[in-house]
Amino acid sequence: MNMTPKLYKLIQTNQLIKFYKSPEWLELRQVALKRDNYECQRCKKKRRYRKADCVHHIKYVKEFPYLALTLSNLECLCNTCHNEEHDRLPNQKKKEPINQERW
Repeated sequence: MNMTPKLYKLIQTNQLIKFYKSPEWLELRQVALKRDNYECQRCKKKRRYRKADCVHHIKYVKEFPYLALTLSNLECLCNTCHNEEHDRLPNQKKKEPINQERW
């Protein structure tokens, strides 16, 4: 699918919500989901099954706007895998080891 100047400008001006609501993106998103059988591709590689909730850009939209509508640059992921990819998992408190000073 070709990137229109209007969509390219939305990405360049950081209006990604408008980009993700565009008919071009919504149509390509459905094509990607269908291609991947609506399954998370990362879970599938681990021999697990999870429904794909997201269509992820392998090469990020902000860095590679000209690939934003390229099917081969898309990967269907579940929310967990997508959040891991973007390092958005909640920080878990790390327990400090018990030693002679702290018991």
